[in-house]
Amino acid sequence: MAPPPLDLARIRAITLDLDDTLWPVWPTIERAEQVLLAWLHRHAPRTAALVADRASAQAARAAVRAAHAERLHDLAFLRRELIRHQLREAGDDPQWADTAFEAFHAERQRVDLFDDALPALRALSARYPLVALTNGSADVARIGIAAYFQAAVSAREVGVAKPDARVFLAGAAAAGWPPEQVLHVGDDPALDVAGALAAGMQTVWVDRKGEAAKPGAERPLPHAVVRGMDELVALLGVDRP
Repeated sequence: MAPPPLDLARIRAITLDLDDTLWPVWPTIERAEQVLLAWLHRHAPRTAALVADRASAQAARAAVRAAHAERLHDLAFLRRELIRHQLREAGDDPQWADTAFEAFHAERQRVDLFDDALPALRALSARYPLVALTNGSADVARIGIAAYFQAAVSAREVGVAKPDARVFLAGAAAAGWPPEQVLHVGDDPALDVAGALAAGMQTVWVDRKGEAAKPGAERPLPHAVVRGMDELVALLGVDRP
């Protein structure tokens, strides 16, 4: 059964996903991985060779996830431990993992915002408290958009990842409103829409690729679908500053 139409009168705050909602995440990750590989080529070439080998990298990733199954919600931790694992496997000093990770992580914060992201953040934050809600390791302060957010909540801090309802409840608490008065906005039906619905929130799916119009597997139904952040601003009737 589909949720009822979006009730604008109930919305007092917004929780907002980051990766693939405000910027495309995979180009960012790919650049960060290239920066990491370049660092390793300079300081730990044996490890660089392992990292560059696809089969070896996949095996290392699986080993780290199996060894730290209780920390799968913490992507920064997993990345650091992956680097440490690969350094050790190559016979290099595993203590370099922290420095190598920082090279990766710094580049991870260099995102290319979608054209509609900043205007939407300006407009929405002038009307509603905004809380960033992410499974990833993006840092709104290092990215330079913290001024638009009242708070930022990550899976690492909560101890579980979306779609677990506890992430969304933590976001609502950070916004200062009960979940039924908070709108969650995100790009992923399985992670964003399903989790927010389970927490009692209204939801908007930012469907930049037009997936909602395509036949396919059943997915959780949001209260509304928009093709971008500019459509979200229009849907909510928010004046652009």
